[in-house]
Amino acid sequence: MSVSTKTTTDESVLRLQETLKNGAERPSRSLWHDAWVRLLRNKAAVGGAIVILLFILIAIFAPQIAPHNPLQLNSGKGFLPPVWVELSATNKTGVAEFLLGTDSLGRDVLSRIIYGARVSMVVGFVPTSIIILVGVTVGLIAGYRGGAIDNLLMRFTDVVYAFPDLLFFIIVMTALRNTPIGQFFNGLFLLFVALAIVSWVGIARLVRGEVLSLKEKDFVLAAQSVGASHRRIMWRHILPNSLGPILVAMAFLIPGAIITEAILGYLGLGLRPSTNPEDIFITSWGLCFWMDRRLSIISPGCFWLRLSVWPWSCFHSIFWAMAYGMRWIPACRSKRQT
Repeated sequence: MSVSTKTTTDESVLRLQETLKNGAERPSRSLWHDAWVRLLRNKAAVGGAIVILLFILIAIFAPQIAPHNPLQLNSGKGFLPPVWVELSATNKTGVAEFLLGTDSLGRDVLSRIIYGARVSMVVGFVPTSIIILVGVTVGLIAGYRGGAIDNLLMRFTDVVYAFPDLLFFIIVMTALRNTPIGQFFNGLFLLFVALAIVSWVGIARLVRGEVLSLKEKDFVLAAQSVGASHRRIMWRHILPNSLGPILVAMAFLIPGAIITEAILGYLGLGLRPSTNPEDIFITSWGLCFWMDRRLSIISPGCFWLRLSVWPWSCFHSIFWAMAYGMRWIPACRSKRQT
């Protein structure tokens, strides 16, 4: 009996030693790498990223893709319906030369939508990057430090949060539109600033809540016990474990910024109309919406089909799919201890 027990114990020890040896030989992976692997395994997130990459390529190569000059005026061809419409409310038929028709000045709608993707991509990603950077930093410091620092940062966040977003955008764009900062990049720089000033508070509060729930976990206490610095704990341990909610919030921020630009453009407060075909930012989806506002009365069916349903709804659906995929990224909170 004792011999059998000894043999079983020896086998268990050997299996344990082999397991430890294999674990030591296996290359260590960071939490960032684990999150990236899980993101790539999600089909919804990967599919959305591919379509977004396609939009970015269209924006970059707009001069080669657009069938017409977006500023070219075609006399006598204003308010042409899309090519599939035989007879519109303006008693005009669609022509193959202009697939999505023309606006009130006879400019090709498809070319303007393609060029407008440039502004939408920039407005979507640049302010969102600033918002994520500021919000994550404030929330991470407030949640980890706690005490007076947390109280001060959160009270400042509450003050900024009290501003109505859209009203603040309208006030800023109206007050500073004719100043040098309002004319920089055809008004895009001012729009970036307006979006970033008040939109970071939601991310800050989200990250702070995640940090408060994570900083008492065993893997954080283990890192503190071995002498890891506060900076290392925040950026190497807590932040990667908060990545899931941050990515989901980012997936909603990007289309939200695009819609805000479209609303401001419809109100005439967004991108300044350009008359130079060499400019990078010639038009935007919101500006197209504003220029064709009269068409919504003359031919509402064609208007909504070619300007709202296609670019905006498609873009929103893509980011909804990405948000759904990224919300399943697990925390992996016990992968690393130091």
